[in-house]
Amino acid sequence: MSPEHFDVLIIGAGLSGIDAGWHLTKFAPKKSFVILENRERIGGTWDLFRYPGIRSDSDMLTMGYRFRPWTHQSAISPGEAIREYVTETAKDAGVDKHIRFRNKVARASWDSATARWTVEAEKRDASGRAETVTYTANFIFSCAGYYRYSEGYTPEFKGRENFKGQIVHPQHWPESLDYAGKRIVVIGSGATAVTLVPNLAKTAHVTMLQRSPTYYVSRPEKDAMANVLRKFLPASWAYAIPRWRNIILQRFFFNRARQKPEQVKEFLIKGVKDLLPDGYDVATHFTPKYNPWDQRLCLVPDADMFDAIKEGRAEVVTDHIDTFTEKGIKLKSGRELEADIIVTATGLQLEVMGGMEVAVDGRKVDFGETFTYKGLMYSGVPNLASVFGYTNASWTLRADLICEWVTRLLNKMDEKGVQIATPTLADPNMKPEPWLDFSSGYVVRAVAMLPKQGPKAPWRQNQNYFTDIKEMRKAPIEDEALVFSKATAGAKPVLARAAE
Repeated sequence: MSPEHFDVLIIGAGLSGIDAGWHLTKFAPKKSFVILENRERIGGTWDLFRYPGIRSDSDMLTMGYRFRPWTHQSAISPGEAIREYVTETAKDAGVDKHIRFRNKVARASWDSATARWTVEAEKRDASGRAETVTYTANFIFSCAGYYRYSEGYTPEFKGRENFKGQIVHPQHWPESLDYAGKRIVVIGSGATAVTLVPNLAKTAHVTMLQRSPTYYVSRPEKDAMANVLRKFLPASWAYAIPRWRNIILQRFFFNRARQKPEQVKEFLIKGVKDLLPDGYDVATHFTPKYNPWDQRLCLVPDADMFDAIKEGRAEVVTDHIDTFTEKGIKLKSGRELEADIIVTATGLQLEVMGGMEVAVDGRKVDFGETFTYKGLMYSGVPNLASVFGYTNASWTLRADLICEWVTRLLNKMDEKGVQIATPTLADPNMKPEPWLDFSSGYVVRAVAMLPKQGPKAPWRQNQNYFTDIKEMRKAPIEDEALVFSKATAGAKPVLARAAE
């Protein structure tokens, strides 16, 4: 029996995957498509993470879809509300009817002679038994996110086996975990740790153990302007006005951080100092050694973490781990932190294309040796795009633009009567630069597997929403770097590698 065929095969039914499905339905309605989702439900990240207090790390006025107003009272919103928002978007647009759950894409192979991808997925039934199902597609659109869902990142901790309590990673939080009244050490100081600490501290005593400080900014959980405007304006206007305000402020603040890092650093540190008790050692615990936006800022809604510190329900310890002990963690300073539960909020493991193996005309693709075209396609890889959002703003701002651009590309291919679109390097000796200008641990650990970028457009990924609007929404689809061709036996794209 022939494999089931689709014009477009979307990987992932999270925030980006539903975005992609909506855009295809709206702007390329004649295209058949399927969404293959590894999990049992819609939601992606917002379905996977279930730790206490899980919430957005960006305001939902900018992380919400451009085409669907966010109407929840909280702009820094709980994970459950985000999951419902994504699910309702899929149902209202009929995108949910295109989803095949429990389908993990394992590999994809491109054939230039037929201009088709052959995709193998591991399909599981409710009992977990799996079989391999084959699909074919003209175009693959990966919306699988950027990290490995099966496990988070946990460093090797000396003496871990000696600890008599429970060790938990937030990515797989046990539903039955009873932490009330317990002593908890949370290792880490990123967005996950900052969410966990105040929520766990409602019923437990929590210590946030960090090797080095992070930058924090406190903002109200509820956006007063948005909530007032909803009473007087149509939902679309009440959403658009504060949304654009936040987009502009985000960009202004990022530019300021790049132009005057010391000034912004002073502003952020003072903001934290004002939220802590007099005499608190801000220099040790809340003064990072790097500049603002060299790593992502952490958002603290309504200063909840700082309130927990002031009230003595939580504390911050800045030190290095020597070894785990039976009772907890011994630090390099000699201090021992006793704990009943240790939470390793130590980050993610980046993964390209959801871990899918990709081959073009029989040759395996190493994405670490490719250049990104507009930050969404890859040199020498035909008819494949992926979503990667902003590191300095909300993910969905860029996801929306990418989904819109892909539908424009598909329509342009039909207009031209071609079946293949391949980003192609004119200069095979283009100097490679890191794709992400970011010093966060999860990026540094994965730099070898990540694609590269060039010195200028279209081989450079902008971290600028306003520039991307011009280059992805307004600019013509056709340019010198994107080569269009028809399906012929001789059409074999050359995989351009990033020079060493």
